[in-house]
Amino acid sequence: MKRQIFTAEHDAFRETVRTFLAKEVLPHYEQWEKDGIVSRDAWRAAGKQGLLGLAVPEEYGGGGNPDFRYSAVLAEEFTRAGAPGLALGLHNDIIGPYLTDLSTEEQKRRWLPGFCDGSLITAIAMTEPGAGSDLQGIKTHAEDKGDHWLLNGSKTFISNGILADLVIVVAKTTPEGGAHGLSLLVVERGAEGFERGRNLDKIGQKSQDTAELFFNDVRVPKENLLGEPNGAFVHLMTNLAQERMGIAVAGIAAAEYLLEITTAYVKEREAFGRPLSKLQHIRFEIAEMATECAVTRTFLDRCIVDHSNGELDAVHASMAKWWATELQKRVADRCLQLHGGYGYMTEYRVARAFTDGRIQTIYGGTTEIMKEIIGRSLLG
Repeated sequence: MKRQIFTAEHDAFRETVRTFLAKEVLPHYEQWEKDGIVSRDAWRAAGKQGLLGLAVPEEYGGGGNPDFRYSAVLAEEFTRAGAPGLALGLHNDIIGPYLTDLSTEEQKRRWLPGFCDGSLITAIAMTEPGAGSDLQGIKTHAEDKGDHWLLNGSKTFISNGILADLVIVVAKTTPEGGAHGLSLLVVERGAEGFERGRNLDKIGQKSQDTAELFFNDVRVPKENLLGEPNGAFVHLMTNLAQERMGIAVAGIAAAEYLLEITTAYVKEREAFGRPLSKLQHIRFEIAEMATECAVTRTFLDRCIVDHSNGELDAVHASMAKWWATELQKRVADRCLQLHGGYGYMTEYRVARAFTDGRIQTIYGGTTEIMKEIIGRSLLG
């Protein structure tokens, strides 16, 4: 089915993204995977190409266009290219809204130009060794010392943790914490007492640096409080729908691409003297995956449009996130099986897609959390 949500401007942007990937990302990607981290040069190149700060107002160096369809194009093309390590979506769609919506004028002028030109890489630190999706369990805390906050605690599984120049830290600012006692504090590179642990060794997305962060009596200036004091819970809930949409968009794009390359593979690969595609079981497998992808794509495109219009709610974003990522997981597994032994070889795209995509049902809120959100909305 022909997609109907994009205009000529979106199509032109898609070509820009493809050119950027071909020139600045794919020639270096294998080395980044070996290094466990991408080059800062790639971030600066993305900024120069206008791929950073798409929704940031032009006066601060951004694109000035909040239309989420541009972010969807970016996610789709990076997914098809098999290059999740350069986490532009995290920077643009997850962290960007905090900086544009919650920053003071002084903070905007201090941070957003670098955010948009690629000289200031960002991360957000929520997850802790004992607290993942449950924000009530956060133990990292900050004490009000008058002219600064004194921050102590640790975070883990932080994407961009090694490269980040600016980290938004979720911390308890009341003894109780929880829904009415968390704040967002911005910790900048070089702050005394701010230390990075090891670059974590993951089964996939190896070029996407993921780190442990430690805060030992870090003095955070009062002017680095982001949003309202003790208001982080509301701020976080406000932005989760977009985070989950970005993950969902990547999920369906990955499933579609895996189906595409597997369909081509079974037409060429022979068994028992004829192509695999002549076997009824193979045809049924392809038919089932194609149908699931088509149905999911229709729902996702509707969600993309709704979100671009400011009409997508948390429940439908949760539906999109869990369904698209679970579909991605199923399709990756089935496509790897259809590739046989070759599917287990890392030189084949299906193998890397299998390991790179496995995190999709976990980060941004697990499938189980998504179902809980949906179930509560229906059952109270």
